[in-house]
Amino acid sequence: MKILIITNHSYMLYRFRRELIAALQQDHEVVLSMPFVGHEEDFIAMGLRCIETDVDRRGINPVRDLKLLTAYRRLLRTERPDLVLTYSIKPNIYAGLVCRAMHIPYCANVQGLGTAFQRKGLSLLVTMLYRTALKKSKVVFFENQGNAQEFITRKILPREQITVLPGAGINLERYPITAYPENKQVRFLYLGRIMQEKGISELFTAMRRLHRELGDKVILDLVGFFDDDYEAQVNALVAEGIAVFHGFQTDPTPYYASADCVVLPSYHEGLSNVLLEAAAIGRPVITSDIHGCKEAVNPDLSGLLCPPKDAEALYQKMLQMANMSRTDRAKMGLAGRKKVEQEFEKNMVVQKTIQAIFAK
Repeated sequence: MKILIITNHSYMLYRFRRELIAALQQDHEVVLSMPFVGHEEDFIAMGLRCIETDVDRRGINPVRDLKLLTAYRRLLRTERPDLVLTYSIKPNIYAGLVCRAMHIPYCANVQGLGTAFQRKGLSLLVTMLYRTALKKSKVVFFENQGNAQEFITRKILPREQITVLPGAGINLERYPITAYPENKQVRFLYLGRIMQEKGISELFTAMRRLHRELGDKVILDLVGFFDDDYEAQVNALVAEGIAVFHGFQTDPTPYYASADCVVLPSYHEGLSNVLLEAAAIGRPVITSDIHGCKEAVNPDLSGLLCPPKDAEALYQKMLQMANMSRTDRAKMGLAGRKKVEQEFEKNMVVQKTIQAIFAK
């Protein structure tokens, strides 16, 4: 069988789906369509054919989106795959529409609802597009029950068309448990895009207050790149000795290893890979009590939960974590490792995905 995988980000596909792709390669020809933003050479080294396809990941431009729809139609006519897998909203919708029109079997992956379902006008449009594009899909994968229920409630999909996976899973060999650090300061780590929807404003507010109260006992490590205009705020935190900015890093494991606690006060997630990676390495987490985050945490055992968009609540949880003994924080980290071993192991997720793809 010839399987075409369509996504909007080559780097993310390699980081989180290469085990699935390798498993599919054992019995099938696999071709990738994506923007080239990293790891294309690694995919080629795996024996994959890669087709560069431009996707405007965040913009809402009808002209560009029409061009993308046309590009997908041309791609599918040329490749004639037996099956298509899509990841992220624009491939899900536009490639899904073309697959439906051409009667090509396809499976979509909804990795989170994002801002599209937060804005009323845009939400109505996206609901209509998803309902049309996914109507004939073999299966639609979700990473948490809350997102799946949203599609059921909006009458986008019937329940029987849905499979909920425990995220992308975590490769426990790539993220081995490491000894809990003996830091002089309590090091909080934020790793990801520095943007509003990840709760960065609330994190900065909470961290400033925490630093006023505890001084040099605490510090914030920031690893990632700027999606929104937070550069001036980050520079100010660094200048004041509240934070250390490490920029984007291709290997996050040393930063998890040196952290006392990982913080992700996100507004919405599919299922956070950052939380799974942190737990696998054995670090407690503080995160939002929302679908996509809370699934990765056993509350008060492996981490702490707080409401999203609530700087006061986040501050209280960070203060609680900072005032814990090193031994208690280390115990929380070990509980997180046990949880990911039991619920999120990568091979288990890969096999569940393959079974659902070929079930019908």
